[in-house]
Amino acid sequence: MCAIDQPTGDVLSLERETPGAAVKFDGVQKSYDGETLVVKDLNLDIRAGEFLTMLGPSGSGKTTCLMMLAGFEPPTHGEIFLDGRPIGQLPPHKRGIGMVFQNYALFPHMTVGENLAYPLKVRGLSKADIKAKVQRALDMVELSAFGGRRPAQLSGGQQQRIAVARALVFEPNLVLMDEPLGALDKQLREQMQYEIKHIHENLGVTVVYVTHDQTEALTMSDRVAVFNDGKIQQLSPPAELYEAPKNSFVAQFIGENNKLSGQVTKMVNGHCEVTLDTGAVVKAAPVNVDGEGARTTLSLRPERVTIGDTAAETTLGGRVSELIYLGDTIRARLAVEGNDEFIVKVPNHNRAVSLKEGETVTVGWATEDCHALDPIAT
Repeated sequence: MCAIDQPTGDVLSLERETPGAAVKFDGVQKSYDGETLVVKDLNLDIRAGEFLTMLGPSGSGKTTCLMMLAGFEPPTHGEIFLDGRPIGQLPPHKRGIGMVFQNYALFPHMTVGENLAYPLKVRGLSKADIKAKVQRALDMVELSAFGGRRPAQLSGGQQQRIAVARALVFEPNLVLMDEPLGALDKQLREQMQYEIKHIHENLGVTVVYVTHDQTEALTMSDRVAVFNDGKIQQLSPPAELYEAPKNSFVAQFIGENNKLSGQVTKMVNGHCEVTLDTGAVVKAAPVNVDGEGARTTLSLRPERVTIGDTAAETTLGGRVSELIYLGDTIRARLAVEGNDEFIVKVPNHNRAVSLKEGETVTVGWATEDCHALDPIAT
């Protein structure tokens, strides 16, 4: 049993007129050895009622942030606030936070109903209130007939739904989820993404979700905080994160991305001209460049590139190396201006794709779809 499911006590009241809890990280740092910072000067405001995902690779600091918010790890420096009140001195069981883990953390010796009732019993609710709240929680995750079963009698997806229900049964205003879908297969994982999203929308609780899965983050979140090297690289709604990455790390980490390296040779009319390392000149939208003479990495999404459109704003020559049939699209890998892994997603309209491996083609795109970002270190 996670200590976070204990009574809230009188130290911090989470009652409010509107659902959800606002969270603030103010100059938070964390070091485990006193030398290396795994979280560096984190300043983050999480709005009451929003679904915010902390996304990043292993070691980026996202899980450490969640553990500090839960109370399992103390910040080395800075403060965390819940609805404007500092919680650094509060133990986990006094924070009134629900939490969902990857391994479900259900009591194997208890029935599903008893698992859900436990957080309510330790809060001193009456038997009638407990019965009603447990039934509502089971209905919420569409498992109303499973209250008498033990966790071992449930599928992985059913166990995860019960874990979500237990985190919500005592009606917390803040729920933390640490890689909760990591143990599920692809189809069930996708199904649970939508279920958790819909539960959040219906209840209005604040959810802080940690994952390294970009698709999960884009599917479920109101905003996504992309972590790397202990810092937030970008904090944006999913569409903005994908369509307008602020730096090369975000562009590479979120979705597929084609990159071309070169030097900014001209800034004109809100665009820049970049001379690629191969000598070709490309127009791009400057996002994170230092001006003329600076090195840059161009970022292009595969679905924004066309093949054979000689009227596109920018066109370059390429050679088809590989074609992979994916049903709705053909994934074409090309060699383009020194990038041998240049990907184009070609819509499969009426089986009309006639590309052939080894042929020379023209690739093209709109200037606004080509982002000039900071150079990727080599």
